[in-house]
Amino acid sequence: MPKRSARAGAGPAAGPTQRQLRVGELIRHKIADMLARHDIHDDVLSKHVISIPEVRMSPDLKLGTVYVMPLGGQDVKPVLDALDRNKRYIRGEVAHAINLKYAPDLRFRFDATFDEGARIDALLASPKVKQDTGKTEE
Repeated sequence: MPKRSARAGAGPAAGPTQRQLRVGELIRHKIADMLARHDIHDDVLSKHVISIPEVRMSPDLKLGTVYVMPLGGQDVKPVLDALDRNKRYIRGEVAHAINLKYAPDLRFRFDATFDEGARIDALLASPKVKQDTGKTEE
């Protein structure tokens, strides 16, 4: 009978590995620290408070998708553009902080999970859903 590896049968729907999660979290902490200490010298970034809720790594750890949320969700496009302009510097600082064979390429995306959560809350609060669940307002 052939040996099976721990991840045998684990396809793309299996989710990220522990290593992907750990590296993503290390990168998230480093970028958030850089933004908090204003290490990135850019006028747009210095005017905004930016949170980094998540960094998702590719299976080979060569690409990291950094999800970004400016405070209040305002000025998303200028913030993303500023991060893209400073991508090379950020990547270099991340490479120095994290001991990997390759420095991961970073891409910055707007984090829409807050909007999705608000949409689901609105759906759950709708009268039709309350009628279906049997909960009425008192």
